[in-house]
Amino acid sequence: MIVRSGRSWFWRAVFLAPTLALFAMYFVYPLGFVFVISTLEWNGITAPAFVGVQNYLDNFQARQFQFALRNNFVWVAALAVGKISLAALVAMILARQPFAWRLLRTVYFLPIVISQVAIAMMWRAIYNAEYGIINQALERMGAMHLTRNWLGEIATAFPAILTQEVFYIGYFMIIILAYTMTIPESYYDAAQLDGANVLQQERYITLPMIKPILITTMTLATAFALRHFEGTFLLTDGGPAFRTTVLGLQLYKMTAALDYGHANATGGTLVLIGLALITVIRTTFGRRDAASDSAQ
Repeated sequence: MIVRSGRSWFWRAVFLAPTLALFAMYFVYPLGFVFVISTLEWNGITAPAFVGVQNYLDNFQARQFQFALRNNFVWVAALAVGKISLAALVAMILARQPFAWRLLRTVYFLPIVISQVAIAMMWRAIYNAEYGIINQALERMGAMHLTRNWLGEIATAFPAILTQEVFYIGYFMIIILAYTMTIPESYYDAAQLDGANVLQQERYITLPMIKPILITTMTLATAFALRHFEGTFLLTDGGPAFRTTVLGLQLYKMTAALDYGHANATGGTLVLIGLALITVIRTTFGRRDAASDSAQ
């Protein structure tokens, strides 16, 4: 029996070895390299100098880094809470298969297959101060005083970028919808016989049953929010006055300036924040209860 157990572990190690080797080569080593370079002052040309945690301290003292850090937390809240809530609401509606639900499912998912660059350029045209559709509509309604340079003013630039991103729910909606449609119809039939209306069925059956997938999508949304880059880079490049900048954009600009020490310190900060936030989500919302156990 002992020999069999030993042989079993041996073959497990044999089959896992290629995967573990690739994981170490393409994740563990680069991640370790990031943290090592973050402790150096290095431009990629001259000899590196060890500075310890000074790069991290410099980053947290910089005004633009503070804006970026704050904005990333706002992105996390908007996507992990707002976007997932909206995606779950739409998924629960479509799961009841209303009229043209398949068409609506496709329409909601369509933006996901479109290039982020194309979407950003479309919204840049929509927000344009001169010919953008928003200002044009306000002018025709006689509300000239409400027209804005939506991407050029401090008060509106960040909300404008954030708002257009929150409503692209197709990716998370499909995931939640697929999970929701696995709930047995007998649960709803029994609840209906007991006199439960639609809202009560959704509250006491659907939401508890889809809790595991909500935690998963919140985790994914948090990761997407922390690594957000394309939309802000293409629409405002972090302006005006760094009010829309994010950590990913700061990392890009530091790397372009050959400031590899501070760039890797920014990357290390992103990794640590991501690890902390995902741990909080999994421990806070992932606590096991009877409903989630039955769903799993």
